[in-house]
Amino acid sequence: MTTKAKTFESSLGDLEKIVRKLEDGDLSLEESLKLFEDGVKLSRECQERLDQAERRIEVLLKDSDGKLGLQSLESDDLRESRQPTIKKRIVFDDDEEEESPF
Repeated sequence: MTTKAKTFESSLGDLEKIVRKLEDGDLSLEESLKLFEDGVKLSRECQERLDQAERRIEVLLKDSDGKLGLQSLESDDLRESRQPTIKKRIVFDDDEEEESPF
């Protein structure tokens, strides 16, 4: 009988469940070791899938001429910047009697 491979999201969910169980600390040493081994296996599988996805993205990126080309992809390029950029900060001192320019 063949079993269908788990999706990345399913494997990641299973890994999160293992981490929660291990963090609870209510397991025997043997159970903890078994879960840890399973977690390491899932972690490696997830990392391999991420590596494969990164390689596919690198192959599919186009160069400046619109031709498909291999480009290096930095992990920071995949993430949105979550920190707002502050261009200018104005600080008012409440103790001063001067009138605000605004």
